[in-house]
Amino acid sequence: MDLLTTHPRAADVDHGEHVSPGARVRALLAAALGPLITGYAAVAALLALVTAIATRSQFSASGVLLAAGPSWLAAYQVPLHIDGVPLGILPLVPTIGVIVVVARTAAGTAQRLCCTQPRQALPILATIAGAHALLGIAIAVLSSGSAVSVEPVLAAGVPALLAGGAAVIGVARRCGLVPAVSRYLDPLAVRGLRAGALGLLALLTAGGLTLLIAMALSASTAARLFAGNAPGPGSGAGMLLLSIGYVPNATVLALGFVTGPGLSIGTVSVSPFAFTGGAVPGVPLLAALPEQYSLWWPAFLVLPALAGALVGWTLRGSHEDPVARLRTVGVAGALVGFGTVVVGTLAGGRLGSGAFDPVSIPLGFVSIATFLWIAVPGGLVAWFAGPHQQAEPEPEPEPEPEPVPESAQESETVAEDTAADEKPVDEPEAADTETDTADEDEPTEEEPVEEPSEDEPEDDDFEDPDDEGTEAKPDTEAAEDVADPDDTEPDKGTRDTSP
Repeated sequence: MDLLTTHPRAADVDHGEHVSPGARVRALLAAALGPLITGYAAVAALLALVTAIATRSQFSASGVLLAAGPSWLAAYQVPLHIDGVPLGILPLVPTIGVIVVVARTAAGTAQRLCCTQPRQALPILATIAGAHALLGIAIAVLSSGSAVSVEPVLAAGVPALLAGGAAVIGVARRCGLVPAVSRYLDPLAVRGLRAGALGLLALLTAGGLTLLIAMALSASTAARLFAGNAPGPGSGAGMLLLSIGYVPNATVLALGFVTGPGLSIGTVSVSPFAFTGGAVPGVPLLAALPEQYSLWWPAFLVLPALAGALVGWTLRGSHEDPVARLRTVGVAGALVGFGTVVVGTLAGGRLGSGAFDPVSIPLGFVSIATFLWIAVPGGLVAWFAGPHQQAEPEPEPEPEPEPVPESAQESETVAEDTAADEKPVDEPEAADTETDTADEDEPTEEEPVEEPSEDEPEDDDFEDPDDEGTEAKPDTEAAEDVADPDDTEPDKGTRDTSP
């Protein structure tokens, strides 16, 4: 019978209670140190490779290890100061790499600890974020006074915030964060958020396509920059790695161009409707910037319109009510506008303090533009491509009776009168009963009315003033009454009413 008994704690075997304290400590320690060691080692290896293959450089193991600290912070988008000159625009490829590493580490830790509830993810998130904050402060303290320095507050806060966000992404599905948040959101809002993520990806794809077209049109300029600024295979390899690291940044800048507001590098500004030229850094990736304005640039605006149409097509079946679909498209547009601000902030930044500073896109205008590019085309497609509620048919009015002609009414009246005449007037049994009752109550005209005697008191109820002092009707009048054809009552004869 024990095999058939359901124990209350049988469903909680996966809630992490059976994990020993020692195993829990080891798992959290691995979650804290794993991303730090992996990231620091990857940065140091990359620096060592670049230094080793560079043409006129001297390799030093201690120098590489010391330089790896600020470079590790740069991978987490912490602004640096090189000999007092700010460097805020940092490559996004290493940032994407550390986000992936932290997310995978958090997911693996949650699986080892058998975490299935959102509250069980808090120790993992706190451990990972706290470890990144401590290492950032340590690097900031050790690098103070050197050629490359960082702000201690930023060195602690930015890595902790970025690592914490990546850890949330890693444990979201395992620890049930997504269902827990979805319970507090409208299902249409959830669909709008998913469509917004798709719309942001589509806009970034449009920016990447624009960058690819620009690079294809300026391939010869990029080759000249490689040959002039990075002679030799070692320097060329380092320049290639630098250009690859900034490809996501250039994609976000191209997003600012393709949506309309444009981009700027110091005094240089480019948009589909205006162009201001000037000097730019000699990085081959910047060969995509044009040298003069072209009239066909507004054709790129078709790409964000297609992204908005894609969002609307995705939401065309989200609800039967078109107004509800428009609200869902609005949620998607809001997410895209917010996401544009985030990626635009990460992609831009300070570049020295001269003519190339800063490198950015106008975040406010780009955010509004991306919202409109999603909301307007997406709203139109969702409105017309989706189902529409059909109005309930109004009840048909009852048919009015057709007017009957007067001739027909007269015919019906004549027919009713004829039927009334032909109807038998008297019924024997009922007439006898009524006549008997009437004879008992009051005298008839055919019977002689006796005058009350002097000895009996007069009864006013039976007194007929017309009959006082009169005699019985003549025989002729009685005969006429009997012979009257209108008299329908049968002749009952007279009855003796005297006592």
